Amino acid sequence: MSQQPIQPEEAKARLDEAISQHLGADWEDPIHGWTLVSGHNYMARLTNGRRTVDFYVDLLGEVRVEDREGVPTAESGRTSAWLVLGASLFVAYMIARVAGVI
Repeated sequence: MSQQPIQPEEAKARLDEAISQHLGADWEDPIHGWTLVSGHNYMARLTNGRRTVDFYVDLLGEVRVEDREGVPTAESGRTSAWLVLGASLFVAYMIARVAGVI
């Protein structure tokens, strides 16, 4: 017995329902801090600080939710960005010092 794939509109409705159930009906309110990073009718990724929640709807309409704290890739990227910023400031300081500005 084969099932038919759901239409994108139905997938979007199931996705919206899952988001409301998991995060609350007012998740879009700026006070709660949730940001929609990416999404379409079959998927949505939301973040709030270091917490990331992914919602997936498969072609048969089943919804899967993945909730994680502090993704290692994001953490290493954030650390790398701080290191590059610090190194850039140090190099700028040294150039200014050599040029006699400081």
